[in-house]
Amino acid sequence: MNSQTRNIQYFLFSQDFSDGVRITLAALLPALLFGQLGELTTGITLSTGAVCISMIDTPGPVVHKRNGMLYGNLVIFLVALLTGFARFSDWTLGLEVLALSFLMTMLSVYGNRAASLGSAALLVMILNMEQPLTPGEVLLHSGLILAGGVWYMALGLVLFRVLPYRPAQQALGECIHAIANYLKLKAAFYRIRTDLDDDYRKLVAQQVVVSEKQDAVRELLFKTRQIVKESNATSRRLLLTFVDVMDLYEHITATYYDYEAIRTQFGHTGILEEIASLIDLIAAELDNIGFAIQANHSFRSRSNFPQRLEHLKSRIDAVGEQEQGTSNLVLKKLLVNLRNLTQRLTDVLNYFNAQSDTIPTRHTEVEYMRFVSHQDYDLKVLRDNLTFNSSVFRHSVRLMLASGIAFLTAKLLFSGDHSYWIVMTTVYMLKPAFSFTKERNYQRIVGTLSGGAIAGVFLLLTDDKDLHFVVMLIFMVLSYSFQRRSYVVYVTLMTPFILIMLSFLGMNYLDIAEERIKDTVIGCIIAFSAGYLLFPNWEFEQLNDYMRDVLKANVSYLHKLAESLAGKPVALTEYKLVRKDVFVSSANLAAAFQRMLSEPKSKQRSSEDVHQFVVLNHILTSNIATLTSSLMAKEPSEQPVDGVRAVRRALSFLNASLKKLDPTSVPAEPNMGEITPYSEATGRRKAALTSDERQLLEQLDFIQKVSSDIGRVTDAMLEVPTKPKRLQAVVDSELH
Repeated sequence: MNSQTRNIQYFLFSQDFSDGVRITLAALLPALLFGQLGELTTGITLSTGAVCISMIDTPGPVVHKRNGMLYGNLVIFLVALLTGFARFSDWTLGLEVLALSFLMTMLSVYGNRAASLGSAALLVMILNMEQPLTPGEVLLHSGLILAGGVWYMALGLVLFRVLPYRPAQQALGECIHAIANYLKLKAAFYRIRTDLDDDYRKLVAQQVVVSEKQDAVRELLFKTRQIVKESNATSRRLLLTFVDVMDLYEHITATYYDYEAIRTQFGHTGILEEIASLIDLIAAELDNIGFAIQANHSFRSRSNFPQRLEHLKSRIDAVGEQEQGTSNLVLKKLLVNLRNLTQRLTDVLNYFNAQSDTIPTRHTEVEYMRFVSHQDYDLKVLRDNLTFNSSVFRHSVRLMLASGIAFLTAKLLFSGDHSYWIVMTTVYMLKPAFSFTKERNYQRIVGTLSGGAIAGVFLLLTDDKDLHFVVMLIFMVLSYSFQRRSYVVYVTLMTPFILIMLSFLGMNYLDIAEERIKDTVIGCIIAFSAGYLLFPNWEFEQLNDYMRDVLKANVSYLHKLAESLAGKPVALTEYKLVRKDVFVSSANLAAAFQRMLSEPKSKQRSSEDVHQFVVLNHILTSNIATLTSSLMAKEPSEQPVDGVRAVRRALSFLNASLKKLDPTSVPAEPNMGEITPYSEATGRRKAALTSDERQLLEQLDFIQKVSSDIGRVTDAMLEVPTKPKRLQAVVDSELH
């Protein structure tokens, strides 16, 4: 099956599409029902409340969704009430716009769901700015908005009761899909015609996606008591599958080789293309597993991996015989890694066919909760952020000023029936980081122009109202389905949906389209200007913090390796917590780096050096994971003294880099006092070490050298005179 077909299938069974159908149902039914009763205005008001609360209904544990929607209903009722009375004077309405823009944006200090609640409140305010209500109608109108929100909340909670495990299945399927795509990118490293620097950029970008998907699954699985209690086969199967998938992802990331060297050495034999093809096949199998979980249907593998692995073994042996004087050891290691990878796939597949009473329980609820973050809702958090040192506070002030400018522009310069669109565009296009603001503005304008053109052509071609309704329904479902997946697609689909809906209300769609495009462009100009001019938040200012977090995580990761070398038992949960910190911090740094590249050139700092830092840390993480997982799987034993020295030096290099980025950090040394190194006193010299022990020393030496290069790149970024070599030259020099 081709990737495009599989992506469509993933979309149709995704949480995004389910949400799109639910939001459409919740928004459309009140309007249709009350429209039949001759009370269309009442129905539209109810639908408005439903749409606003849908913004808070982001993926997550049902208890968080319920609490968020409860508070959201209270807030949108109060905001609708306040706006209804404030609108009788432009002065009071303007003050409300300023105050709520600031206060609702400050809610983001309490996390994404609180930020969504603030966005919903601002949407209610904006949509009610032009409502022609008398003082006596304000309370009823606000009550109807509240009723619409309650209707949406009730619908969502009922659907969860009917299908309690669907959100977790969908999130886990999406996560596996992202990991499968990551594995496909790893296959490209074995294709001799691809550019390695470009391969690394794509891999790091996909790592960000994988991290986001993993966080979503953790939130759903580990914060849902019904699942972590492991009361039935479905919940245990979901938990164990995710745990094994995380181990499989570590195995994928831990597989690292000198790709430039093996391309040079074996590229002409054709064996690397066969390896890449087999990795693609494994990725496709993983993708099929993810889709089976997401679609909630059974799955049986049809891939004969043992036979393919035996064929690859024969080819590797043949290469060894043909290439006299050239060792094929690296190819044999690759074969071993591929065998391990297929075995992990088999372990995941076993959960599909296991009997309910044979599915084990591995962890307790307390252990699972250690893998998720916990939001502090204390008022002190808000007070602590009321300073210009807080990026949230700066963005809140920025949005307050921008929304005030947009309000004045709408009232004084471009007054019209829908001039509130200027305020709406400004509020929702202005983001905390300039890179996001720039991207969203571009997508908004492109989407609005494209969507307006689609709607104009469609409405000019046909007057069939039934066809109009069907097409509007399709646009509505798809637009809500893409609101978290692709903003430009969301806007492109939302624009014709709105224009067709307004045509049903008897409005001239051409005039409306012209006004929407004009107001969108004006709002985007205001948002873009505010993002650039009003104490902007440039990514290079945050890079030191992200790099510091990555180094701290890798230092902790290296400590686990040191403990394994010292023969100390490493608790599996502790190891996985450290591993999670490495994955998350690496993804955060990679995402910040990508955002910086979309900012003006004058606001970018040391982009080539940052790229080297990201890639070298990826290489370091991969090698630490390879050795640590290998040592943890064996019985503790004596280790070579040279390996101890290499780990100490590596930690010294990383701690030195960390100290430069964060002078307040306190370097920590691992407790390696229990280690029993090989020495002359034991009667065994370095020359007497086994091949496995010599290989261990080589890998530890490589970790030391990569850590040293990270230090040189850090110096370069901090404008210390030492200048690093280009990325490939750095990697090559350390490997040879």
